[in-house]
Amino acid sequence: MTTLEAVAKAVRDTGGELRAGGTDVMTRATRPPVDLLSVPGLRGIVWRPDGSARIGALTTIADLLADDRLTAAYPALAATAAAIATPQIRNVATVGGNLLQRNRCWYLRNPAFTCHQTGGDTCPAREGAHLYSAVIDQGPCIAPHPSSLAVALLTYAATAEVHGRSPLGIAELYGDGGDPTCDHRLESGEILQAVLMPAPTPIERAAYRRATAREMAEWPLVEAVARLTLDGDTITTAAIAVGGVARTPLFLPEVADALLGKSATEETLAAAADLATARCSPLPRSAYKVALLRATLIDVLTACSAPPPPATL
Repeated sequence: MTTLEAVAKAVRDTGGELRAGGTDVMTRATRPPVDLLSVPGLRGIVWRPDGSARIGALTTIADLLADDRLTAAYPALAATAAAIATPQIRNVATVGGNLLQRNRCWYLRNPAFTCHQTGGDTCPAREGAHLYSAVIDQGPCIAPHPSSLAVALLTYAATAEVHGRSPLGIAELYGDGGDPTCDHRLESGEILQAVLMPAPTPIERAAYRRATAREMAEWPLVEAVARLTLDGDTITTAAIAVGGVARTPLFLPEVADALLGKSATEETLAAAADLATARCSPLPRSAYKVALLRATLIDVLTACSAPPPPATL
């Protein structure tokens, strides 16, 4: 199939599942895969006259990182992409696949259990194994969304270009987490075509941090992205988002607001991070994530507010 219309029809007619890089779909799919790789126009990066960029949904993570202009323009996105998985996976995993992947809850992926996402009416993790679950409760399901790229894109107010409906803000792509039956809000036959980035901020400072159980090839327990601009020591703009702690990738406007107009001191950064932990209501075995969220936010804000290293000749 070489058109989005044909792909969308195949998904609706067969009840199939879209396949891009296939790094997750091919390991768990119970529905027939519908391949996107032959559809033109879904891969690559296009720069627009206003300085904004369009990133095709089939652009691989490796190709994103190989584009020097893109990584310079959007440093928070680049830092996040560089931390994803391993080089082998980044060579085949796509931007769209990362954004629309299924969650990693072991109850969802174990056929011996049913949950909200498999036709049941309960979340077994709430009473069972919830060591890696959400600590910011958004609804019945407590499986964190696994997209790292979405966390970075939230801080850029990026937009999802979708075949079959109007464009969506990245936050709209996931909703408020209240629907426990799905990991994103696209319906069957609606296809993510691209991510639209706004024109870059040339003087921003950006950082990405993740807390993991091992150094590489691990899903983050907590991750955070920060983008700041400073006038001297004073923070003039801020955008903060986190992942691994809620049903959806989560933008934190209250943390950003607490930074504006203030110097980037240890006390200021810690007080801002405390506002994020105020959202938390963890279950017993996930309570450790609250302190981890605070520490990760302080780490990313500290890294983001530090002066850039001097240029080398």
